[in-house]
Amino acid sequence: MKRNSRLSLALHTLSHMAGSPDRLRTSAEIAEHSGTNPVVVRRVLGKLRQAGLLISEKGHSGGWRLALKPEDITLADVYLALDERMVATNEPSEASVCSVEYALHERVSRVLEEIEESLVRKLSETVISDVHGVKEDGEYQ
Repeated sequence: MKRNSRLSLALHTLSHMAGSPDRLRTSAEIAEHSGTNPVVVRRVLGKLRQAGLLISEKGHSGGWRLALKPEDITLADVYLALDERMVATNEPSEASVCSVEYALHERVSRVLEEIEESLVRKLSETVISDVHGVKEDGEYQ
């Protein structure tokens, strides 16, 4: 699932948090476990906070925790919060004067949109609490 590293980081982090939803985790702790930079973690988790999926607490003893129960957060919620697309868009770089190219672009764009909608529907079928591999105490494995 490394195709989209931000989505992968978000799902990985939320899955760990599901084991202990009220426990605060620092950006540094998440970054160390994920093998990335705390700045990257804060950017990704900031989008999840804006979407109402996470709460952040500032200060020396601050960190990140779930804003919702793990069973109330779907994979689609996370995907949409990141405002990215897995399916490449087919946006033209400039207006085409060729009717064939225009028609092809229109049809391919509709197909890609249908695929994206199907992806979101499928992601909506799984919630964070469905993900296995979290220890009971919510610690990173």
